[in-house]
Amino acid sequence: MYSQSPRFYAIISIATALGTILLKATAYSLTGSVGLFSDATESLVNLIAALIALWALTLAAQPPDDEHTYGHSKAEYFASGLEGALVLIAACSIAVTAWERLRYPQPLEAVTAGLGVAIVAAVLNGVVALILMRAGQRLRSITLIADARHLLTDVWTTGGVVLGVLLVEWTGWLVLDPLIAFAVAINIVWIGVRLLRETGYGLLDSALPPDDQQIINGILEHYTNRGLMFHAIRTRQAGPRRFVSLHVLVPGEWTVQQGHDVCEELELTISRALADTSVITHLEPLEDPMAWEDQGLDRETSIPG
Repeated sequence: MYSQSPRFYAIISIATALGTILLKATAYSLTGSVGLFSDATESLVNLIAALIALWALTLAAQPPDDEHTYGHSKAEYFASGLEGALVLIAACSIAVTAWERLRYPQPLEAVTAGLGVAIVAAVLNGVVALILMRAGQRLRSITLIADARHLLTDVWTTGGVVLGVLLVEWTGWLVLDPLIAFAVAINIVWIGVRLLRETGYGLLDSALPPDDQQIINGILEHYTNRGLMFHAIRTRQAGPRRFVSLHVLVPGEWTVQQGHDVCEELELTISRALADTSVITHLEPLEDPMAWEDQGLDRETSIPG
């Protein structure tokens, strides 16, 4: 399983969503609980999100072409963004349904059987969420990680709904059922906002995480012992791919071949330390004042000798 591509896990997510929709719809039909209806609605969003994820991962896997020379990996961010938007729409739908039930309360039926089915769905979601999270972290896929987080939240949602329906059954307070649905809607809104925020960070070419930058700085510090200096260090990420660019300053008496060789060695070293990393270097002479005037906004990232 661990040798599979991200698309393999997206297919697992689709199959899981179909199964949980069937289970939760059954639970809702048995009990008539609007809380369980909200839970089933969230699973419907999971299905749509999983289908979008499969599309995005298929597109992201395509190699670079003439129109997309850096590849298609940013397609994953569109998937997480669409999932965030769908989550917000689902929350609105749940809130409308809960409001109607709050105005016109209805007694619940077949509570034991309905909750049993809902719990089975929650266990299924939990197992698949853990599988997707591990795969997403290993493959560095924001789409799989977003899907896993959504499924894990779905598990907690189902747990809260089950507890709420039990309280309705024990106390007879029918108003608790729509109030639980409102709570589910609020929680889903938070998920959607977080997904949209993470999507925005990715589309704005956020720098690599601190741990990755620390690895790069450690490599560069090793080269400063050979008389090299660095500045204009820029990093970004697009889905599972990393991009690093930097200016390499070497002694002016070096030959072109020497400078070329050290840049090739540096690029290879960084690429080996950080998988799926494209490294671009720009060679400059240390003694040339012009070499120090093109640091841009990255003066703080300069690594002196």
